[in-house]
Amino acid sequence: MSTGLRLTLASALIALPITASAQNWSDQPVDPANHDETVAYEEGGRYYNEEDVPTYNVTEDGTVDWMTFSGFRRYHAECHVCHGPDGEGSSYAPKVKNSAVHMGYYDFYDVVVNGRGNGNSVMPHFGDNPNVMCYLDDIYVYLKARGMEAVPRGRPGSKQAKSESIQEDEDACMG
Repeated sequence: MSTGLRLTLASALIALPITASAQNWSDQPVDPANHDETVAYEEGGRYYNEEDVPTYNVTEDGTVDWMTFSGFRRYHAECHVCHGPDGEGSSYAPKVKNSAVHMGYYDFYDVVVNGRGNGNSVMPHFGDNPNVMCYLDDIYVYLKARGMEAVPRGRPGSKQAKSESIQEDEDACMG
């Protein structure tokens, strides 16, 4: 998804109302056999499934695509303070690795952009934070890979190189 399209989607989602009684997907177990996350195509170093949603690509030797690696880094820079290392949750906020699988891309995007309240628990909005928004696809892809048990806990050991297309989009988004 291009930076312009991502920011347009973020702008549209900011206008949506926040659902106070949101489903707690973090408590729902994930059975990878029930979720097809087959890569349908690759474009500029990014991988997508049949629904044109960003997804991860992990080779047999454990090498991860750039977005999964970047998502690991960005998640641990912005999200793990509340949601714990590797999306596993903490006493402060629920695990989000399962949420990325069960919620799906668009609902996940909506919650990050707009935040949400659920009783006494509040997820702040990050729609105006470029350190999150410029890398939201990466964060989603990483958490989805964690939820599907495609990557283990910890920093990925090997990664694909960052493509020129991803670098250009990152430069344009971050300014």
